[in-house]
Parts: sequence; structure tokens; C-alpha cells
Amino acid sequence: MEVDEDLEGGLLRQFNCMLTTDKEVLIKELQTLVGAHLNEHSARFYLEMTDWNLQAAVCAYFDLQSFNKLPQMTFVKDITIGEGESVPPSTRFIKTWRIQNTGEDGWPSGCSLIFTGGEQLGAPSHISVSSLGAGEVADISVEMMSPAQTGLYSSKWRMSTAQGNFFGDTIWVIVQVDSGGTLALMQQMVNLKELGSPPAATHSTPTTFANPFAPLHLSQQQQQQQLTQQTMLQQQQTMLQQQQTMLQQQQTMLQQQQTMLQQQQTMLQQQQTMLQQQQTMLQQQQTMLQQQQTMLQQQQTMLQQQQTMLQQQQTVLQQQQQLTVVQQQQQLTVQQQLTMQQQLYHQ
Repeated sequence: MEVDEDLEGGLLRQFNCMLTTDKEVLIKELQTLVGAHLNEHSARFYLEMTDWNLQAAVCAYFDLQSFNKLPQMTFVKDITIGEGESVPPSTRFIKTWRIQNTGEDGWPSGCSLIFTGGEQLGAPSHISVSSLGAGEVADISVEMMSPAQTGLYSSKWRMSTAQGNFFGDTIWVIVQVDSGGTLALMQQMVNLKELGSPPAATHSTPTTFANPFAPLHLSQQQQQQQLTQQTMLQQQQTMLQQQQTMLQQQQTMLQQQQTMLQQQQTMLQQQQTMLQQQQTMLQQQQTMLQQQQTMLQQQQTMLQQQQTMLQQQQTVLQQQQQLTVVQQQQQLTVQQQLTMQQQLYHQ
């Protein structure tokens, strides 16, 4: 199979960016690369067949598709429950679409209509559809149940081959549930064919029952555009709410940061106060130390003075002792003289 060089280059660039081993991510990437017509079951089949190698799975898909060309299907119009027609809550109704095989070949056997998204509205997940020849037109009818709550509901359906490959236009059900809904009376009075089976396909326009109370039907593209606009509006509202939430979170974080900054400033002031107190205490201790040193010096001076006085006292004492010795010697000398005189006198 020949692949356009630009497409091939784009695919290769995406392959080079794909480093994940998450199987769900690989399935979604394969659906994105080859197109939304590939359902999850088929994407998983191709990935499992190639041992979860995304590049090999894409190549295998295009190789198989080159031998198995998908059928063609075009949505023609809504037959029942068109745009603007309301249905009462919890009411059964028949939804009928008109489709056509616009391809050159007939459909293979085993084709079915598959529910792919939105509200299922009480319908089965898949409806078997008879094969249509090239150019043939057929009506497909499905029995559905309106929800119990009023509002606008949508349901998305796709045609699929027996191998699980989607083909053709997307088919939508857009229904307004209203307590005063005007459900088509013809649906309640006419015995429709067996549910889930399309009527016999012919080239002529099929016989249908008109709804005398329903407004003019809008095209499927207009329905899809309206639903897309509503979806985009809801997404924008969701994004706005998320932005508001993020803004509130940022404001909360800013307030918390301001509170933390104030606490840090208070702690810094307290630390500065403590530092000043410590400096004051240190100065007081230095002053006390200087006073103690002065007192010690005074005590040393007094001690030296006392020592000097003691030395002086010792000197005086020594002098007194010497004086006493001299006096004793003088007394002795006087006595000796007296004694000698007495001796001389007696002689």
C-alpha cells in the first residue's frame, strides 16, 4: 500500500514521540493515527497482533485495509423524533433513520448499528442490519425510552462491520424531554415491524408514517452542529469553573505565603530582640568582670600595704630588742662598777 510521504513523515514523527508502554494510551493513539472509525476492540486486536508495537500496528492496519475496503454509508434524514420534537419523560418511542449505501459494492454480512456515546436511552448496544446493495436505501428503527428527567439528551451511533470497523456517517439521536412533550401519535397507534431489524431495502423511497404534530426536521449536520456548540459551551463553562477554582487556589496560596512571610518577619524581629538582649547581657557581664578586676587590684594593693606595715613593725621590734640588749648590758656594767666600788671600799 502506497502512503503519502507527508502523512508517513507525520506518522513517523509521532512514533518517535511515543515512549509510553501504557496499553490504554497506545489504543487511543492508534485510534487517533488511523481515524475514529477504528473502535477500541479492533485497535486492541491490531496492537496485540504486533506485540503492542504502535508503528507495526499502524502498518498492519493499512495493509489489511488495502485488501478489505470498508463499506460506504450516508445518513439521509430522520424519519421520526427529529430536531425540535419533544417527548414526555419515561416514555417509549421509536427512533427511525433513513440511510443509503453510497458505495460501489454491497455491504458484507454481519453489519450492525453500534451505540458509541452519549445517552443510550434504554436501547440495546447494537442492532443487526441487513446488507444493502450499492445505492440501496433503508430505514433503521430502534425502540428507546426517554429519561425520567427533563432536558436535552443526545445519543451517538455508528455502523460497524462484523470485524468491528466503523464506517459511514455518524448517526445522532437528539431528543428534548419535556413534561408537555408531543410524542408522535402515529407511533402509539401503528404496529411497527420487529424492533432492531431494518425494513427491506429498495431503491424507492420507503413508506413511513409522518408525525402531524412534529415541527420541520433539521438536517443531521445541523443537529450535530447544535450538539457540538452545546458541548463546546459546556466545555468552556467547565474550563471557566476550573480557571476560577485555580484562581481561588492561587489566591489562597498567596494569602498563605503572605501569612508565612508575616510569621517569618515576626520571628526575625524576635530573633533581633533576643540578639539585642544577649548583647546587653554580654555588656553587663563585661562590666561586672571589669569591676571584679578592679576590686582584685585594690585587694592586691591593700595586701601589699599590709605586708609593708608588717615589715615596718618587724623592724621596730628588732630595734626595740637591740635597745633592750644595750640597756641590759648597761645595767650589767653599772652593777659591775658598783660591785668593784664596794670591794674597794671594804679594802
